[in-house]
Amino acid sequence: METASFFPVDPQIPVDFNIRKSLTGRGLTVHDAQGSLAYRICAPRRRRCSSSSAPNPRLTKTLFDAAGNPSISVVYHNDEWHGYRGNSQEPKDLIFTVRKILYSPFETELHVFLSSTNIGDQKSCFRLKGNPFRRACTIISGNSIVAQTNLLYKLRKIIYSRHKFRLTVYPGNDCVLAIAMLMAFFWR
Repeated sequence: METASFFPVDPQIPVDFNIRKSLTGRGLTVHDAQGSLAYRICAPRRRRCSSSSAPNPRLTKTLFDAAGNPSISVVYHNDEWHGYRGNSQEPKDLIFTVRKILYSPFETELHVFLSSTNIGDQKSCFRLKGNPFRRACTIISGNSIVAQTNLLYKLRKIIYSRHKFRLTVYPGNDCVLAIAMLMAFFWR
């Protein structure tokens, strides 16, 4: 099953996003290459990011588009992450499930199963590999790279901020799905 693209995808050009962690640590903002707000990720709060169906706000993060509409909610439950359309947590709105395969201080690997695939088959659609501390992650589908993250390095700067990093989504891939999978990878 193909997932619906939430963001216009040009089949020829990679799409870059700059991701910034908020100073309060409750969320992330995702800006396009021109610096315009594209998405916002936050844990539910009563004021701005509330979700009436979330049992525990610490276990749910929601991806909002620039207009403030929820695109995908990622819920941590039973050692797995589940991605749902919008603010829903209904089984019919399940998009993907993420399982942790390897976790160490230096390397993390997650496998992503789309809702149309049978999780019992143990054949993942995507693999996420990298180091969350260094904000490095590569999303792989088969033998091709779907997206990559890395810190924003500057020339002649010795100390790099881990609060800002870049996401590059390669041509023909869904940007929203890539960002939602990263929500599970960088979960804290």
